[in-house]
Amino acid sequence: MKLLRVLSFCLIASTARALEVEDFFDRLDNTLTIAAFEDNLRARLSGTIDLEAYHFQQPAPGLIDSKIDNLFNPRLTFFLDAQAGSQIYFFAQSRVDRGFDPSARGAQVRLDEYALRFTPWDDGRFNLQVGKFATVVGNFVKRHLSWENPFVDAPLVYENITPINDKEAPDSPLDFVRRFEPASKYEFNPVIWGPSYASGISISGRLGRFDYAAEMKNASLSSRPESWNVTETDFDHPTFSGRVGFRPNQIWNFGLSASDGPYFRSEAEQTLPPGRSIGDYRELVLGQDVSFAWHHLQLWAEFYEARFEVPRVGDADTFAYYLEAKYKFTPQLFGALRWNQQLFDNVPDGTGGQLHWGQDLGRIDVAAGYRFTSHTQLKLQYSFQHETSGPRDDNHLVAAQLTVRF
Repeated sequence: MKLLRVLSFCLIASTARALEVEDFFDRLDNTLTIAAFEDNLRARLSGTIDLEAYHFQQPAPGLIDSKIDNLFNPRLTFFLDAQAGSQIYFFAQSRVDRGFDPSARGAQVRLDEYALRFTPWDDGRFNLQVGKFATVVGNFVKRHLSWENPFVDAPLVYENITPINDKEAPDSPLDFVRRFEPASKYEFNPVIWGPSYASGISISGRLGRFDYAAEMKNASLSSRPESWNVTETDFDHPTFSGRVGFRPNQIWNFGLSASDGPYFRSEAEQTLPPGRSIGDYRELVLGQDVSFAWHHLQLWAEFYEARFEVPRVGDADTFAYYLEAKYKFTPQLFGALRWNQQLFDNVPDGTGGQLHWGQDLGRIDVAAGYRFTSHTQLKLQYSFQHETSGPRDDNHLVAAQLTVRF
């Protein structure tokens, strides 16, 4: 009986403490929100604090940039949302961290996103957006931020480095395949680099059960983060991407995506064959996505077929996909499971034979998350990656992420 009273007291005390924390964040939200002109002009500043810890084998998997096996990666993110009437909307995202991708480098400050959106009709049939923002391709980008993503990292296709190098063309097919070094991963590119915050213009809207989006950006889906700024890459060689979606009901959502554009940076032009230009070598991506939501279960899947036109080599094709599931056991506790795979085709070796231009691999991700409050969340993840061709190397990753949003 005495133990029961002690447990009851601890429960009441912890509940009261949680209510105090919630009350603090509610007051902070009111402080960071302003309104003027009879609420016709509204602006809100919000953000997240992410504390991430990684343990992995070398070479570091994905886009993690670290020579040591243990990495602590803190990140402070600010979001600004401003609305003028019902037609004008502006948003921006700025970060203070150790690099766009997890790394052991020093702190830096970046403006990752900023865009102005014009919506002339209230029914959402048409939107025009200009700025620096995430790609419209696929369905992962809509949930890539730490609070919405049930995992700590992104699916394989968004972070697996391939032998594609956007800074230098290969001298031969053998050079293309053999120069790839996982330890020098930032010299190379994935099929899609994260959310691809390139600069440009887009249109989007919803017509009945269909939605559409199209964009013109200054860099390809595979481009590295420093290429996304207009001060770094202009619009001489734009990339065009789009997605068409169909939602038959509230449970299902289907989408088709496509993207086409040059992937070389300007410094690569001097390494191209004589008489050829950056615009002659393109990245073509076709994508299919589907999502399902029913009660406590959510499912997502994406499939991507990509082709890189490589100088002195020819077409380098790859296929990547993932299948992802999330289940909410309670309003606070959820679990997630994701299977990823990427397969690489052959390219001519220049002597009449064929070369496998990348190592096929699969990865399974398992995660659990707990939301202590509507402002605090903890996620734990284990990943096992296995090469199914080549050296057949394995990699184990354990990650934790604590997120506080305000």
